Amino acid sequence: MTIESILRRKGTEVTTIAPDASIKRAADWLRAKNIGALVVTSENSVLGLISEREIVHAFSRYGETAGTMLVKEIMQCGVTTVSPDESVNRAMKLMTHHRVRHMPVLRGGKLVGIVSIGDVVKDRLENLELETNILRDVYKAAR
Repeated sequence: MTIESILRRKGTEVTTIAPDASIKRAADWLRAKNIGALVVTSENSVLGLISEREIVHAFSRYGETAGTMLVKEIMQCGVTTVSPDESVNRAMKLMTHHRVRHMPVLRGGKLVGIVSIGDVVKDRLENLELETNILRDVYKAAR
């Protein structure tokens, strides 16, 4: 299975934010869209990622003033990305190795989606269920 299969199922919509937006604005977007991360972009270029994790850390570190800080001050730079052709297993390994929960999906440098650890786990569980059903059917047929 590839990342493309996940995107076909969940869609390719990605919520982005500008690096000069406030952290409060980022938090509002996360809540409004019921998502865990925003891709930080400028003129169609991916600059980084801001997730609930960075926002919580900013409020813990800077207090109430964090809300007025800019996204670019706390965002993850140099984010790990995948292409739609990458295997889901490879994406799982990258997420584990880099300790990230969200990865932008790029095709030819262009943002075409985002996958979360939840998307990857859901895909894996669906595949395991399918394999289990096939094995059960084979077992029953062999009896």
